[in-house]
Amino acid sequence: MGLRAQVRTRDGWAVQHAVVTMTDMTGAQVLRAGADPDGVVAADVPLVPGPYTVIVTALGYAPAASTALVTASGRAEVGTVVLARAGGVELPPPGVWTLDPAHSTIGAVAQHLGISSVHGRFTDFGGRIEITPDLTGSRVEAVIAAASVDTGNGLRDKHLKSPDFLDVEAHPEITYRSHALTPAGPDRWTVRGRLSLHGVVRDVDLDLTYLGTGPDPWGGVRAAFRATAELRREDFAMNYNQVVQAGISAIGTTLRVELDIQAVQGGLPGA
Repeated sequence: MGLRAQVRTRDGWAVQHAVVTMTDMTGAQVLRAGADPDGVVAADVPLVPGPYTVIVTALGYAPAASTALVTASGRAEVGTVVLARAGGVELPPPGVWTLDPAHSTIGAVAQHLGISSVHGRFTDFGGRIEITPDLTGSRVEAVIAAASVDTGNGLRDKHLKSPDFLDVEAHPEITYRSHALTPAGPDRWTVRGRLSLHGVVRDVDLDLTYLGTGPDPWGGVRAAFRATAELRREDFAMNYNQVVQAGISAIGTTLRVELDIQAVQGGLPGA
């Protein structure tokens, strides 16, 4: 007899601090119980057969209400209750998440000759994401080795590493540190931070999409994100250009940054 329920996020993770309240049709409370570390609510309280209202609440999540029918045995099986983040926005469970460079890509796209695009990426980087219970307090930081730029062309990469562009000897690291996080949709966020590039520090916003969380083959838990930003080269003192016929610049004035990120809960395996 009593109540049985499981409380989960939409990704299937337990909501450990959930509270289930049960009221009868007059609105009188007949049961109140908290979830265990597995998100399971079990209360052995005698209940009179009939319909009841079940309300599930948890800090940081929108409450969920449903109707449950108590059978002649005095038992109500509520099943799995899925809670959505308050405001309809989602991020992974709170804690520190470490970027996995082996399964992540930091890339940039520049226009070439006004008719096509050149794609590049950085192969040496690291970082961490800290998700806080109050999601707006979450933080992102990343460090990229500027000399790891790779566009698939050795001569072009050598030029990009020169003082005309990244000047990797004088500025070996590109860093990004966030200072604010604001929701922009059900799975979307605006990350506001400071980018240090080519010796210049500027405010840069990332348009972030959270793709979900799940277990990996190595016994860990991973979260996936996609993010984009647009940079103006002149904002970072990279003014080199070559004008070809008809006044067309060889290299576009803007860069589109594209990030595909996997982050591992805690640290990387073997780290």
